[in-house]
Amino acid sequence: MSSSQGDPEMPWSQPLRLHLSIVIVLLLVTVCTPLMWLTYQHGRSSAIDAAQEKMRLLSLHALDHYRSVFDSGYSAIETSSALAPMVSAPPAELDAKRDFLLKALQGSPKLDSLYAGYPDGSFIQAASVLTNPKWSQVLSAPSGTAFALITIGQSTGGMTSTWRFLDVNGNLLAERDSKNVTYDPRQRLWYRAAVAKDGPASVGPYVTAATQSLSLTLATPMEKDRRVVAGADVLLETISSLLNKEAISTHARGYVFDDHRRLIVHSDPSIMALILETLSNTSRDEVAAPYSGDPAFDAVRQLLLTEAGTRGGVAHFSVAGVPYMAQISPVEFSGLLKGNTLVIAAPVDDFVGPSNRLLIKTLMIAGAVLVAAIVAALVVARLISNALFSLAAEARQIGDLDFKGQGAYRSMIAEINILANALAAARDAIRNFSLYVPRELVRKIVSAGKVETGVASRQDVTLLFTDIRDFTTISEQYSPESVTALLSSYFQLMNDIVEQQNGVIVQYLGDSIFGMWNAPVPDPQHVQNGCRCALALKAAIDEFNAANRASGRPEFITRFGLHTGPAVVGSVGAQTRRQYTAMGDTVNVASRLEGMNKEFGTSILASRAITAKAGEAFRFRSLGLAQAKGRFEQIEVFELVC
Repeated sequence: MSSSQGDPEMPWSQPLRLHLSIVIVLLLVTVCTPLMWLTYQHGRSSAIDAAQEKMRLLSLHALDHYRSVFDSGYSAIETSSALAPMVSAPPAELDAKRDFLLKALQGSPKLDSLYAGYPDGSFIQAASVLTNPKWSQVLSAPSGTAFALITIGQSTGGMTSTWRFLDVNGNLLAERDSKNVTYDPRQRLWYRAAVAKDGPASVGPYVTAATQSLSLTLATPMEKDRRVVAGADVLLETISSLLNKEAISTHARGYVFDDHRRLIVHSDPSIMALILETLSNTSRDEVAAPYSGDPAFDAVRQLLLTEAGTRGGVAHFSVAGVPYMAQISPVEFSGLLKGNTLVIAAPVDDFVGPSNRLLIKTLMIAGAVLVAAIVAALVVARLISNALFSLAAEARQIGDLDFKGQGAYRSMIAEINILANALAAARDAIRNFSLYVPRELVRKIVSAGKVETGVASRQDVTLLFTDIRDFTTISEQYSPESVTALLSSYFQLMNDIVEQQNGVIVQYLGDSIFGMWNAPVPDPQHVQNGCRCALALKAAIDEFNAANRASGRPEFITRFGLHTGPAVVGSVGAQTRRQYTAMGDTVNVASRLEGMNKEFGTSILASRAITAKAGEAFRFRSLGLAQAKGRFEQIEVFELVC
């Protein structure tokens, strides 16, 4: 009878972890139980004491940082409220206002912006691009911008606004004027709160409309005119970064709660992003309590209701049977922030880990046999874990359709080699399959959590169709190899830009593409993203054609059609072959708009539905009504200009 390694029929063929556990437990029980217990208890007690002291010191540091951040904001608005040039509405004494605001931001690197609102609706604000780089992207600031200054004031034609972009020394880089003013400081919570209170007030936390940053606003009326209000925005992400950077253990978490036990700061960047998302879609009073990414959150929040939570200090609690400890530090240094509470919590196991390692070292001294057993077990476990981690990483790469790995891991354990060979076969099969399926589309469908059951759904989408003018003639005049190579470069360029604008190319139709937004991943800005994409494609193709002209290659003059509306979107096709696409009249209109560029001599045509939803950021030229091929109703046509 033959036998093989790992044969499940063999009487001693059991999982490796079972054999290691039996050997180690027997040795520990018979040789080192008393020593292990004493060492463990001493190490555990010392580790917890050290952790409590470290928590206390980190809390003091975080509170000092908290005080520094908000004191700088409070000092800035207090100084602003006492300055005579700040009382008059802009553009009066604009140079003095600008100099003060810039110096205040330079001296307070944690402030996002500093501003003042006036009873006639005038407004002045200086924003620090150095503190919050999001300003640069939102405002399309020129390179080298350190500060952005906006003034809103009365003019002969009504309220006008001016953006000025300044470098780090305050030198003017660019200036933009606009008469389309919608911002009124008198309608803002910070202005109304300061005027109603007739003194310093805090508003927030909330997500700023401009940069989508989590902020808290400090505001106070001017001393000489209580209807003029100075304000400062403080980024709460700075507190989160501190708590995350100086975490005392792997699973430690830092929290800041307001006076209503609402979470306003968390050390985990992913939960800070969730707070941002929640505050962006709900009012401040509706912020949800549970955060699934942090199992200790509910317990910490309830801890604030206890006596320990009220008085502060170290508190102990458990989550699903896991012991935790927390350092609770009420914020008492500012009347505006009084009632806020800083909490640092971590599982006790994070701190007793070192004592466990000390226990292993002590047991090694007990005898050469025990040392050999432990070392052998650790070596084998390390080999197994390395092999399993490598295979898990390869499996994740395959799941992400990433085939850049080095191939299957090789181990001294036969079972791991069998699994590695199976993964290698799966990698090769999926790699070959991915050559015929739009890889990014698959990723987006998976990330959106769509289960393809063959039933498509109706939803609003924005669609883009493109076509190359006279491509048939180009194909006749040039060799198939050169046309194919050039078309591949063209499609790569198109694909990159569509993905940059949160879209997906559903199909390549000969020399054309069919792009879509708001599916498979929801996109609230799908109309705007589609318009931006069409303009970006036009600009990129112009550069592409310029290079082609210079090298004697053919130009790909491309026409675009944009339309938005309801369509049936999903996976359609036979049981053994499916395709993700959109169907309906919206698709037909988008396709017809592309073709109508021939009639109008244009490059980008859009429908009335696009212009209605694109907003004021885009400029369109009306071309009137036109009859599309195959449609009874005429289409109102617009050219997307810029």
